[in-house]
Amino acid sequence: MELGTDAIQEKVECIDLDFLMQDLPNLLSSMQMGGERIRQIVLSLRNFSRLDEAEMKPVDIHEGIDNTLLILKSRLKLTSAKFEIQVIKAYENLPPVDCYAGQLNQVFMNLLGNAIDALDETPNPIITIQTELISKEKSDSSDLFQPSHADSVVIRIRDNGSGMTETTQQKLFNPFFTTKPIGKGTGLGLSISYQIVVEKHGGILKCSSELGKGSEFLIQIPVEPLVKNT
Repeated sequence: MELGTDAIQEKVECIDLDFLMQDLPNLLSSMQMGGERIRQIVLSLRNFSRLDEAEMKPVDIHEGIDNTLLILKSRLKLTSAKFEIQVIKAYENLPPVDCYAGQLNQVFMNLLGNAIDALDETPNPIITIQTELISKEKSDSSDLFQPSHADSVVIRIRDNGSGMTETTQQKLFNPFFTTKPIGKGTGLGLSISYQIVVEKHGGILKCSSELGKGSEFLIQIPVEPLVKNT
């Protein structure tokens, strides 16, 4: 049965066709953006885990850090105190670094996760990530140590949180030590990170902090492997 003009007009008004025609392109655009966002997250998770890479391979350190930040994006958006965490990246040009990419990404996840936790109640929270290449000719810096006089990369992850006491810093890398409330931390993240950086990569992981002035974690690993553990 054919509908008359009046009936069609009534249906158009009933379903608010004008609104639907205006809203449909926006809806399709949002769906496309959502699909692209899911694709990026899946790709980042794949790159982050590197489950198919059991051997040391040359990787882009910055890509690993950026993938980790993407995974943590929702936690960076809003702290308990309703502040968005600002991330400042100061990247130098780095060569590909021979490493166990999945394990090193786990270190980034642990350190950045801890920095986010430390900023939970901090007004105007900031995380600064700095990278630099240290050549064997520049090994006289007071806080850097050149393993076997090899070129190395340094990653600094700094927050402007409340900082830590010297006593806490001395225990940071002990298994099961945590400053988090019961149920929020296992106390294994930093211990595992230390093993990955020091034992698996022949590098250095250390923390410097001062109450009221935040904390900084420093990772230093050689560009070419000094140790090869599985």
